[in-house]
Amino acid sequence: MMIFRRMKRICWLGLAWLFFGIGFAGMFLPLLPTTVFMLLALACASRGSPRFARYIREHPQIGPTLVAWERERAIPLRARIMAVSMLAVSMLIILFTVSVLAVKVSLLIFLSLLALWLATRPEPKGEGANLAVSGESLPRE
Repeated sequence: MMIFRRMKRICWLGLAWLFFGIGFAGMFLPLLPTTVFMLLALACASRGSPRFARYIREHPQIGPTLVAWERERAIPLRARIMAVSMLAVSMLIILFTVSVLAVKVSLLIFLSLLALWLATRPEPKGEGANLAVSGESLPRE
């Protein structure tokens, strides 16, 4: 039974690193989302390595946004503006590159609804609200 738990932990940790790597790449590639993969990395790390999960939560660039989402389901204004801007760029690219009309319209509707949902998320109000906007790291608990 101990081997099964260890293998399970290693799998969660492997997935956490995979999602973290993809999320990191998303910081530099416009069509690859960062936050979604960092949230997945945090969820997997929480099951596989509390130390890695703490590292992600305390990371100065991504941690405050993830903590605000975990605590309040809120997204800082700066992150919402960036996400909606990237969705707009993606929609322009789709508009000019996708040739199948049904696929093009479906993608544009989906991304528009996603942008609307993101735009209507609340601002963080809790302890990490100012940190999430300023980019400072969270205090150690």
